[in-house]
Amino acid sequence: MTSHSHKPAHKSDAKAAPGASQKKVLFVCMGNCVRSQMAEAIARHVAGDIIIAESAGLNPLGFIDKTVCAVLTQRKISYEGQYSKGLHSHKLGKPDLVINMSGVSGQKYFSEHEFEDWAIRDPFGEDVSSHEEVFTDILRRIEDLACRLRSPDMPLE
Repeated sequence: MTSHSHKPAHKSDAKAAPGASQKKVLFVCMGNCVRSQMAEAIARHVAGDIIIAESAGLNPLGFIDKTVCAVLTQRKISYEGQYSKGLHSHKLGKPDLVINMSGVSGQKYFSEHEFEDWAIRDPFGEDVSSHEEVFTDILRRIEDLACRLRSPDMPLE
């Protein structure tokens, strides 16, 4: 049996370097109910000094998965104000960077934007343990992205 640590993800004490400005980052997955919602909440929590986070889905399902809510709540990460929406929602701003977790090449949908394709499996319909693994993967990647954004000399890719 595997034991899982349930320590909350802590807000970063890191600050953007002089010359680094906040970037609007759009996290995208298929349904905007698991991965991109998780990423938006994590980014707001650990990298709010450098990332203005939003999320959307290629085919939004219209809800946030209850297991995502449980995993975020357990770690004391707020998802207040978040809701499932599509790429063409009038509420979305123009992103500086798109993080594509949809599994479809970002070139197909985001060629007019700077984008990164992140291969993160979709745990939709799976157990809490699977969602926790995906949470850990997304958290690590967002911490890395925030580090790169805070240091203007570091390339995004």
